[in-house]
Amino acid sequence: MSWGPDTIGLRGGWERTPEQEHSEAIFPTSSFSFRSAAEAAARFSGEEAGNIYSRFTNPTVRAFENRLAAMEGGERAIGMASGMAAILAMCMGLLRAGDHVICSLGVFGTTASLFANHLSRFGVTTDFVSPTDVDAWAAAVRPETRLLFLETPSNPLTEVADIRALADIAHANNALLAVDNCFCTPALQRPLEWGADLVTHSATKYLDGQGRCVGGAVVGDAETLDKAIFPFLRTAGPSMSPFNAWVFLKGLETLNLRMRAHSEQAAALAAWLQDHPAVDRVHYSGLPDHPQHALAARQQTAFGGIVSFEVPGGREAAWQVIDATRMLSITANLGDARSTITHPASTTHGRLSPEQRDAMAIREGLVRISVGLEDLGDIQADLDRGLGGLRPAR
Repeated sequence: MSWGPDTIGLRGGWERTPEQEHSEAIFPTSSFSFRSAAEAAARFSGEEAGNIYSRFTNPTVRAFENRLAAMEGGERAIGMASGMAAILAMCMGLLRAGDHVICSLGVFGTTASLFANHLSRFGVTTDFVSPTDVDAWAAAVRPETRLLFLETPSNPLTEVADIRALADIAHANNALLAVDNCFCTPALQRPLEWGADLVTHSATKYLDGQGRCVGGAVVGDAETLDKAIFPFLRTAGPSMSPFNAWVFLKGLETLNLRMRAHSEQAAALAAWLQDHPAVDRVHYSGLPDHPQHALAARQQTAFGGIVSFEVPGGREAAWQVIDATRMLSITANLGDARSTITHPASTTHGRLSPEQRDAMAIREGLVRISVGLEDLGDIQADLDRGLGGLRPAR
């Protein structure tokens, strides 16, 4: 049976139990019992498929995994405790001492820290390159390169990387390409269709959509996930809870609808900010003058809900805009139905060195908004409380 994306989001990935429930069941159990010692032995040895222990097998988590895999066009997904746990599990499953990673400069600050500060302690080296400079990716390849990793659009500047071109570089050098699809989700972008081997998610963001739970996932082909990544989950236990998986299943039901609405709101807000006299620059790939607008229009079905903008006056001016808001939530989380606002240089990327932030163009006057679903006029009025008090940028 072939379903469209909205139908998959509502009905994909699960089967009713004999109770014939109309909503997915939650299985809040730590373990599962067996009909006999022989069955237990067969389950533990892998000779027989079935539930064993919720650290690595749970029906509710499996339903979330199956639905997300179907939405991304992947064979398999593995749910994790957080988006960072998903990236760590992917790296621990695929990499070993002496391997080399090429990572985009335009990634979440904690992702950059994971590669630069933590994996490096175990002999994995990382070079950081511009997400949009394909030649720089090719030049960074070494014989020991095993993984190329990026976010597109990037956090927080919404730079758009050419997934197909980077996949070609990876595959020509016997490496894998992994794409963090947090900003777009499969509702707007399916990296596997553009040649990526793996997709990671912070389910905490748009997949949930209401800021309720923390979780993550890796999506890809069954062989890679089952042989390389699942064994790390089973042993180390960065597990998704059944309750969180159920919440994410509810989020996936409305994901396509929400992402279209977020994109529409963000496009209108970006245009308004671009015309605001106190704003120096707006970063949103839906704007015609964005450097990768044409690529984004080809690679995505819409431009997403994240807008960043810069104001003259550095941190003091950015904080003035943020502190003047009365409706927008001052939090570094994103992907919520409610609009959020943050100062990346002192929050999401605050643990990076000034030199690292400079390389990523995370300037002190930069403000990031995750555009929610409130009335657009109310979002604009809330921002104008602070912007109205700044000196004109032009």
